[in-house]
Amino acid sequence: MKRTESVYREILYQAIEKNNFSLTQSELSKKLDLSLSIVNLSIKKLSNIGAIKINQRSFNILDIKKILYFWASIRNLEKDVIFKTRIDLPAREIERNMPNISFTAYTSYKMKFNDVPADYSEIYVYADTEELEKIKKRFLKLKISDNKKPNLIVLKKDKSIELYNSIPTAQIFVDLWNLKEWYAKEFSDNIERRIFEK
Repeated sequence: MKRTESVYREILYQAIEKNNFSLTQSELSKKLDLSLSIVNLSIKKLSNIGAIKINQRSFNILDIKKILYFWASIRNLEKDVIFKTRIDLPAREIERNMPNISFTAYTSYKMKFNDVPADYSEIYVYADTEELEKIKKRFLKLKISDNKKPNLIVLKKDKSIELYNSIPTAQIFVDLWNLKEWYAKEFSDNIERRIFEK
């Protein structure tokens, strides 16, 4: 994930989860351990599309939906894939056998909202190198099929994801929006409704 994307995630986290619509660039820079120039570049892009208003000492979030779709349109999930395989187990069994890990997409939606708008068979997780080794040790003992579509996809974990207790709602949406499975739309539509019908 690009460093600018962690800025969009934090802005959306503040607006959606914390109901905070006024932020400063220096706050973002410190929290995300990014240079002010990266933060400035990120928010300028949002200002150019009218999603935020830059003031002298802070900026205000004006349009969550614009930020959400802007981030979704630049997100390249495929680039973050560090491991994928096919495990001959149902999705629930894969989830149950997973080490303590950051789920995203379908599983994360299910865990966050206690709901499943459609059946799914793929498990997407974020992991660092150490966590990936644990996953491989646990799952490579199981029956793996090489000639089928992967159902366990591991994405590279960025360092600032640790700042959150669970994957932020906006990230779940953006990840779902970037998936090819037909039922991803069912999930992303539902999460969008939940965000904007508060």
